Amino acid sequence: MCGIFGYVNYLVERDRRFVLDTLLTGLSRLEYRGYDSAGLVVDGDKEGESFIFRQVGKVAALREKIAQEKGLETTRTFVSHCGMAHTRWATHGIPSVRNCHPHRSDVKNEFTVVHNGIITNYKELRTILEKFGFVFESDTDTECVAKLCKYIYDTQKTTMGSTLTFTGLVKAVCKELDGAFALFFKSAHFPGELVAARRGSPLLIGVKTAKKLKVDFVDVDVEVPPEDDSTLLQPDRPKIRRTQSRSFFGEEGVPMPVEYILASDASAIIEHTKKVLYLEDDDVAHISDGDLHIHRLRRDDHMSSVRPIQTLEQELAQIQKGAFSHFMLKEIHEQVESVVNTMRGRINFDDRRVVLGGLRSQLANIRRSRRLIFIACGTSYHSCVATRALFAELTELPVSVELASTFLDEQMPVFRDDCCLYVSQSGETKDTLLALQYCKERGALCLGVTNTVGSTISRETHCGVHINAGPEISVASTKAYTSQFIALTMIALQLSDDNYAKLPRRNEVIDGLFNLSNDIKKTLALEPQLKTLSKEEFGTDKSANLILIGRGFQTATVLEGALKIKEVSYIHAEGINAGELKHGPLALIDEKMPIIMVMPKDRHYSDSENALKQITARYGKPVVICNDDDDSSNFSGLKTIRVPRTVDALQAIINVVPLQILSYFMATDRSFDPDSPRNLAKSVTTA
Repeated sequence: MCGIFGYVNYLVERDRRFVLDTLLTGLSRLEYRGYDSAGLVVDGDKEGESFIFRQVGKVAALREKIAQEKGLETTRTFVSHCGMAHTRWATHGIPSVRNCHPHRSDVKNEFTVVHNGIITNYKELRTILEKFGFVFESDTDTECVAKLCKYIYDTQKTTMGSTLTFTGLVKAVCKELDGAFALFFKSAHFPGELVAARRGSPLLIGVKTAKKLKVDFVDVDVEVPPEDDSTLLQPDRPKIRRTQSRSFFGEEGVPMPVEYILASDASAIIEHTKKVLYLEDDDVAHISDGDLHIHRLRRDDHMSSVRPIQTLEQELAQIQKGAFSHFMLKEIHEQVESVVNTMRGRINFDDRRVVLGGLRSQLANIRRSRRLIFIACGTSYHSCVATRALFAELTELPVSVELASTFLDEQMPVFRDDCCLYVSQSGETKDTLLALQYCKERGALCLGVTNTVGSTISRETHCGVHINAGPEISVASTKAYTSQFIALTMIALQLSDDNYAKLPRRNEVIDGLFNLSNDIKKTLALEPQLKTLSKEEFGTDKSANLILIGRGFQTATVLEGALKIKEVSYIHAEGINAGELKHGPLALIDEKMPIIMVMPKDRHYSDSENALKQITARYGKPVVICNDDDDSSNFSGLKTIRVPRTVDALQAIINVVPLQILSYFMATDRSFDPDSPRNLAKSVTTA
């Protein structure tokens, strides 16, 4: 997913060096999302002039290019200035300077645009604009947005003899766009102004002032519909309906010093301010003369008339590596705390009671559902697979787990008495959002499980649970997986707390949750052994293939472990259900095939023993993840990873930790950056 970052100061004196450093640092905070090039635009020395800098590679390369720019006066100060920056993850066009953002409308930089998302009708727009004489400089979908700005602006001026406002122009442009986008617009015709628009891609605005904010919200300007003829009786009444003053600081009509920081992720804003507001789909935010105006692309009577200003909970230290070499390793170790944070305030271990406040209003309706449908992608999908059996056991409801993309492709039937659960770390996963819209239109009860307060899924679902795992910077998700696993487990526990027959099982699982953090801590102590094992068994001279085998609750473990290994070490890894071994995969087994087998002491242990015998009979030598109290002779001559034993429904959380660590070392042994795997992005909306 691309990263976008914007900075606007008003009556706060800043030099160009500060502005450039702010933009570049903002981009560096978004590096974890995955990218292949970067660029930025800042105000020039003359009014309406802009300087654009673009470079392929890391943000550090862009910083170096700007530092070497001759004639760039970095000491020039600005009382009012706006700049915007972008990290690109290639979709339309190869990584190259010509395809880097910002994109411009013409050689004079009349309009410049940065974009996170994807414009699905860009080919049609490009064809039309080329007929009107526009010459395109890139292969991207974004460039048509910048050129469309100029076309509409020039057409209005020529045919009507007047010019649109910047907000009016952006609204006219966005109404022509299909797809998902978070857009920043900057123009030589509107110096000192910046307009942001979103549809389907996350966007938030930070507000930094010396004085305390007067109110904790910003009004949304709503146009009075044409059929509302009340203005005829009051001709002086403005044709904008507001609740209270838009100005949320200082005195009415008195300009106040302010800085705005706009970004696609809170991690780029937190070091500047903790006061942020999240834009909704079809919001258009206009920053001019220190004031923030929020408009709507289309009228929606069900939409709130204000955007609340929220306080970010995370700290800058949370998004920095600390003593760890990579964010991935840091986040693996943070699971000792993150699993506790997910449970904190929600489980009373004294009376073994689970209370999820986010479900309280819909609890009875969920219990009355005909079936439960889990919808997710990637790692989130695996967390659903991992907890499916427990949900079915405790709720006694039919449970299905669906990939969001195939769910839409197959147009799955959904009914009003279904409960659909949407699991997403970011809360902005595009396929999952489309599935959410599909199910809401059919009247289903929708429940969200996300890690991001204020995300689209958390706002659009009827109820839900935040997993409280903290910010996850590495592209390969680790602590979000275990926290999603626990959050889903807690939902299953609360849904079954009215069933006395399930009480012994519920108590068993809750007791396991109580000891979970300590069990993970013991597993993390195996890191030195796993580092050695990575070199000896899966070193760089080994085969670029790997099979992971598990059964029952461990099916999700091997699927997630294989995904982690694929993501960061680029080894072709496949997770296989042990019960399916003899139905084809057994043909792959020989003395050269690297194998990891997950084999805890649970009700499937005897079946796993049979699978192990089938493997060793064909000269396979798997590395076995087993319990530390397993003293059987099954593993004679094999290397083992011994982890603490817990209740079967939670054992998968313990077992996945060694696989996360192994994937990390398999990547670093090959000199790959595990935080930013090639070709991957943190979320799924691309640009």
